[in-house]
Amino acid sequence: MRLKWFVGFMLGTMVFTGVVLGQEPQKPLTLEESIKIAMERSLTLHSATIGVLGSEFRRKEAVTNFLPWWTGQYGYTRYDSPVTVGSYQVSASGVVIGTSRDVYNFSTTVSQPLFTGGFNLANYRAAKLGVDLSKENVETVKRDLVLQVRVGYFNILRAEKFWDVAKQAVKQFEAQLEVTKAFFDVGIVPKNDVLQAEVRLANTKQAAKKVENDLATAKASFNTLLRREIDTPFEVVDILEYKRFPMSFEASLEESLRLRPEVKAAQLNIDQAKEGVKAARSGFFPTISLLGNYGRFSEELGLNGDYKNERWTVQALATLTLWNWGNTALKVGENKVKVTQAEDLKTQLIDSITLEVKNDYLNMALAEKNLSVAEKSIEQAEENLRMNEERYKYQVATQTDVLDAVVLLSQARVNYYGALSDFNIAKAQLERAMGRMYP
Repeated sequence: MRLKWFVGFMLGTMVFTGVVLGQEPQKPLTLEESIKIAMERSLTLHSATIGVLGSEFRRKEAVTNFLPWWTGQYGYTRYDSPVTVGSYQVSASGVVIGTSRDVYNFSTTVSQPLFTGGFNLANYRAAKLGVDLSKENVETVKRDLVLQVRVGYFNILRAEKFWDVAKQAVKQFEAQLEVTKAFFDVGIVPKNDVLQAEVRLANTKQAAKKVENDLATAKASFNTLLRREIDTPFEVVDILEYKRFPMSFEASLEESLRLRPEVKAAQLNIDQAKEGVKAARSGFFPTISLLGNYGRFSEELGLNGDYKNERWTVQALATLTLWNWGNTALKVGENKVKVTQAEDLKTQLIDSITLEVKNDYLNMALAEKNLSVAEKSIEQAEENLRMNEERYKYQVATQTDVLDAVVLLSQARVNYYGALSDFNIAKAQLERAMGRMYP
């Protein structure tokens, strides 16, 4: 009996504990946690990462060109008339032995390149540069992904602030409607004031629904970015703040040209193109290789027979193309053009980065200016609403004055949070343009 009671008590405790734990509020998501989740689940980053593995395979493949290669061949030939296979003899009856129409042969060759005019070396260096290029591509994808998460995170915070402003505006219009109704009941204001207040409240509620929908859309987009279920509920930690950016434009540009993985990748592309020129020039030089060959032939499928039917050779071979109608020179010219194109692309990239840093820096400075103006306008709008509410109570201000004051305050708050969000987003974009990694 006691045992049954104890088991029942433990089961009840476990169920109750599970219910309590299930009711615990979910911990708000931080920006750092969001970035970590995106890094772990991003297919774009995964594809770039395994691209490094593919480049490493190509580098190892290029190494094999320095090593000896071993090949083998097995063949069967049927002739229209008997042929002599190896040694033969005449029997007592006068029949020739050692001839056949069916001949089987096997050969194997070991080839070791000694000199290829620099082709193998240039090919290996290009493949090795390809590994570094893939790594820089990974760094580019990481920084792009981090920027997307930061912008998405700040867009959620912006939408949440706008939603708070909308809810606050609804409350203020509801309060004003109650005051207006009270005044109407005692005959102080006409019915038109009540209708006007009701219309303003209805419009504000409708606008609030739009803001609420924008917040839901921002969260859905963020869930998609993090590759979670699109309707996964979550909250984020409020990190909207103003913290002055300490660097000048010139210092920011210098850092961007030094840290941007795209610039490093552009230089690697130039180096790869130069290795292509060296590989093409190898056609002007002879190739020298060492070959060892063993062969055996027989009229039998298993290659059995006289040992005289086998042979081996060792050969040093030098091959030089004497005339190919300028094919090698044309390849060199083509690869030189690729070098020039790669250098032009790097120059264009630097110009693009300079413009990007300038635009992001100006956008951040503009948001910073708007922020200071919007902060002051909130104080003025709050005071304006307070004064109009007091004046309306004593009927020295109209209903329209109060309702307009509520709208002005809401707009001032929207401008402030919009500028604050714009500042944080522009700062994130500037740091991405500078090649920085967050956090």
